[in-house]
Amino acid sequence: MTDGERDDHEFSSGQGFDEDYEEFTLDPPELKVDPTKVDPVDTRVLTDELDRRNVASDQVDVEQLVDVGLSYMQINRFEEATETFERAARFADEESLEAQEAWVNKGAAHAELEEWDEAIGAYREALRANEESEHAASAETNLAYALWNAGEIEAALHHAERAVEIDPRFPQAWYNRGFFLAERGLNEEAVNAFDNAIRLGMRTADVLEEKARALEELGEDEQAEEVQQQANELRQEREQEMLQQQQGQQRQPQERQQRR
Repeated sequence: MTDGERDDHEFSSGQGFDEDYEEFTLDPPELKVDPTKVDPVDTRVLTDELDRRNVASDQVDVEQLVDVGLSYMQINRFEEATETFERAARFADEESLEAQEAWVNKGAAHAELEEWDEAIGAYREALRANEESEHAASAETNLAYALWNAGEIEAALHHAERAVEIDPRFPQAWYNRGFFLAERGLNEEAVNAFDNAIRLGMRTADVLEEKARALEELGEDEQAEEVQQQANELRQEREQEMLQQQQGQQRQPQERQQRR
């Protein structure tokens, strides 16, 4: 990235998926052990059981293996997650949706580790599997995010545009497209992109703040101030919700103890 570019932008993608985006928020099956205390799977056993020399491909449940990777993601074991997702992709049919989902998740795990070259490679593998599938828009927008972090701004915008072409109803793609347009000084187009993201349900403080910045660059100071105020209110509401959740969690053990 060049001097003057903001590095505090919080993207939607590869670093965690929106709750409404079903493809990548499937809850893994319940584990027999507490995953916060014990690894969801013994990686040495996993290696022994899934090595291609010992197990035929048709004996491996790729979907279950992806669930194991997602379990690793939940406890921030991202290195193990990348290895597990790659195994899932290798055992899946090369051009299948299962392979593509595994590659996209592998890229997301690398992104959590800020391993941008590896993330870019994983997303490109996902797109090589299928450029038009239901997962392709996520692969494109996450690839754009990784490219931006790697300093390839122009390429990032290209893939953000591609994500919107594949799925015009994908709000995260519009959000990232708007950010990249604003970075290039195309603020009017950026505002339109942010509006599309908001219309499609992504009305968050981050989107509103980016829209406010673009409006300010266009000289629309009054409207920019109004949108920034909306962003501040949303952020305060979210902080209050988090505080209430924390207080509720702190009370629960005391209440259970009193009932014994």
